[in-house]
Amino acid sequence: MATGPSALRISRHAGREEAIAGWFFLLPALALLGLFLVWPALQAVLLSFTDYQLLAPLPTRFAGVENYRQLLGDATVWRAAGTTLTFAALAVPLQTGLALALALGLNQPVPGRSLLRAAYFCPVVISTVVAAVIWSYLYHPTQGLFNRLLTDAGLPAQPFLSSPRQALPAILGIATWQNVGFYLVIFLAGLQQIAPQLYEAAAVDGANGWQQFRFVTVPQLRRTTSFVVIVATIYALRLFTEVYVTTKGGPFGATRTLIYLVWEEGVAFRHTGYAAALAVLFFLLVLAITLLQRRLFGGERGD
Repeated sequence: MATGPSALRISRHAGREEAIAGWFFLLPALALLGLFLVWPALQAVLLSFTDYQLLAPLPTRFAGVENYRQLLGDATVWRAAGTTLTFAALAVPLQTGLALALALGLNQPVPGRSLLRAAYFCPVVISTVVAAVIWSYLYHPTQGLFNRLLTDAGLPAQPFLSSPRQALPAILGIATWQNVGFYLVIFLAGLQQIAPQLYEAAAVDGANGWQQFRFVTVPQLRRTTSFVVIVATIYALRLFTEVYVTTKGGPFGATRTLIYLVWEEGVAFRHTGYAAALAVLFFLLVLAITLLQRRLFGGERGD
């Protein structure tokens, strides 16, 4: 058995071989990430400093920071940013709280628990386009199910998606219906990791149900809650499909989000350089909010 300097050399050589093998296995994934994530992101940053227009016959010119100067003075951009942040401010606490409440209920030995879990998760696997089309029929001002229920109850029909005040909350209903099941599963996994002995000790100390939730469940779910809030925020900020299918950013721009504005400028109007600048702005916004949330929740360790 080798000892001393020779054993150290053998250990270092084995460590280098393991590191090489690890990079070898990571190489395909890194190549795909570089090709489909890093390279397009760099391309977007480069295009944001040009006046490139999709399918335009004129040559592309370097525009410097002109696109950024223009978007910072564009009232449409600020309104879209406000709509995006408003939607996120409504969606994140609603979806997180509802998912946690459902998870707490389904973590109990209730009849049909497995069936209920599957039912709540079903909307997650439905295409967002399909879900938006279904809900647009439900929201129909004259033939929709919701308005039929309202009129049957003696209440006036509502415009929903055709109203500037109701369109964004209506889209929030679609997103909540589809996303809550995903966050529910994550919370269930977190609840099942909490040791039952903690609840037993709290009960021995005289803690009631609310006190057990506050002093046992909430602290133990801190990492899980942090993950759910960050994911829910990213999903809310990137809202696009529901808007595109149901309202096309209307009525009167009430549901035009930043991502929809990027599509509108880049595809509909073919202002690709300007759309790239908007995409960079959106990335910086999401990055800043995510870093702030991680700091508020205590980072990865949750302390």
